[in-house]
Amino acid sequence: MRPSARIPSILAGLVLAAGGALVVAPTASASVQQCQQYVVSHGKPSTADVAQACYQGAIGNQTSCVASLKAAGISTDVSNGACRAAH
Repeated sequence: MRPSARIPSILAGLVLAAGGALVVAPTASASVQQCQQYVVSHGKPSTADVAQACYQGAIGNQTSCVASLKAAGISTDVSNGACRAAH
């Protein structure tokens, strides 16, 4: 393949990869927000630690989500509900 023909192919691949990432990103972000809203609705502030824990829940790591929320001072019941909201 000529070098001049490879460049458009590479660029097309990068565009497709970037577009795929943009399609997936809003779901995780929305899930993180739902988790944080759950925590706030139960009278706790949404800190950076809460956001990170919620992100873990949004990507499917429920165990880490619950443990991180509990470490941030959130009760077990609220942690479980928030992590379910993130997933």
